Amino acid sequence: MPHRRKELDAASLKALAHPLRVQIMRQLDLREHMSVTSLAQELGETTGAVSYHLRQLARHGLVEEVDAPEEPGDRPAVGRRRRMWRMAVDEIHISGNAFLTDPDTKEAAGFLLREFESARSRRLAHWFATSTTWPEEWQNASSDMDGTLTLDPAQTRALADELKAVIDRYRELPPGAGARHVDVQYAVYPTAEEELS
Repeated sequence: MPHRRKELDAASLKALAHPLRVQIMRQLDLREHMSVTSLAQELGETTGAVSYHLRQLARHGLVEEVDAPEEPGDRPAVGRRRRMWRMAVDEIHISGNAFLTDPDTKEAAGFLLREFESARSRRLAHWFATSTTWPEEWQNASSDMDGTLTLDPAQTRALADELKAVIDRYRELPPGAGARHVDVQYAVYPTAEEELS
């Protein structure tokens, strides 16, 4: 399946800017598909609330409803299909800072950026707290890097593009034996001199 990238516009940005919708997207991103009931149980929400927010995300092309695959021993009710939800995109992208300077989208964009950063920090902290419980091969395969480079804007853009190209190349690889979800986090941005100390 080709890589599906969603460039957020103002309407889809505002639709996504809700704590439960961000959580729904994360759960669906980690699984091939989920039912409303499974999502509600996972998130500690009612099925009605989850169903409503899924429909809002679907209106903006972020998730989609699909028929559930048949499993051994399934006995679907006559005339009823089991419905599941899945991500409709592989990547969500927000271009530049236009949404942060537009009064109509500033609040939603700020919320999403803070929510995404908070979620990334929680996942990384969880890895640090539990990494020693993982098999040694996973401990040795993982990596954490933080550094400061001295680059001009063109070099910074080239670095960001190259990192994304590497990630995209690995995204297309077929999963090997023992494959797991692997969290990849990167951010490339200028740093004020006073922040370096």
